[in-house]
Amino acid sequence: MKKKILIAGILIVGLLSVGIYFYMYQEHRDISTEDANFSLTVKDLQAEFTADAVGANAKYLDKTIEVSGIVTSIDMGSHSVVLDEKLSAVFKDSVLGGIELQNSIKVKGRFLGYDDLLEELKLDEASLSK
Repeated sequence: MKKKILIAGILIVGLLSVGIYFYMYQEHRDISTEDANFSLTVKDLQAEFTADAVGANAKYLDKTIEVSGIVTSIDMGSHSVVLDEKLSAVFKDSVLGGIELQNSIKVKGRFLGYDDLLEELKLDEASLSK
């Protein structure tokens, strides 16, 4: 009887270990190949967060979104751009060579959140959309 309980315990621990392993080490998302859940302008996104930050966070957080706006700042060192002085997008690859200040671009990336202190929206794993 003790032998059966020991074997059952080892099986349960083994199955739990395998389950936890596969849960913890899932494949990473490839944002550039995902379809955007939402497509809007920086001004529209900013307006939603100004009106209801909690609701907008629930709607956009960790989702793939496509945002269009005017490039107001470029940082080659950190591979990032700022659109309409409100949205900071960090690019996955170094594609900033083709981007110029004051040009209108469309960026797709994962929405990280809204910094209400700086009033800045944040994207990462960004890529240029056409």
